[in-house]
Amino acid sequence: MFPLLPFWASLIANVIAQSVKPIFTYLTTKEFNLKQAFASGGFPSSHTATVAALTTSVGLNEGFDSSIFAVTLAFSLIVMYDAINVRYYAGKNIELTKTLIQDLANHQIFDSDNPIYDEKLKIVLGHKKIEAVGGLILGCLIALILNFMIGV
Repeated sequence: MFPLLPFWASLIANVIAQSVKPIFTYLTTKEFNLKQAFASGGFPSSHTATVAALTTSVGLNEGFDSSIFAVTLAFSLIVMYDAINVRYYAGKNIELTKTLIQDLANHQIFDSDNPIYDEKLKIVLGHKKIEAVGGLILGCLIALILNFMIGV
């Protein structure tokens, strides 16, 4: 038994998820952007891949009826919910705010010279459901492959 396998499975799943983001971005936009490997958002969700690998590996190592599996499952569900809902809609709010500021500035309703309006805000914070599902599948596969390669 390899006690740190769940940690390594989750770390490897995170690195792989982040590494393939530029490839999937290229497939959908035909533009290669290496910065996607370090960005949040996009396909697949590295947050979801990380916690899915952790939970799957814990289940395989400790049993799917163990207390620690229940803890990691609850943790994973919270992270996935946050990635899909809270962070996604925070990004949507930023997008709306930027549009409103631009519209107000265009109509000269306020003084847009304040430097706060020049601050670069990241719009893509969270994930669409398909991006989370991609992370879930990737994380589970990484955990299964590592657990069976090492021989739990």
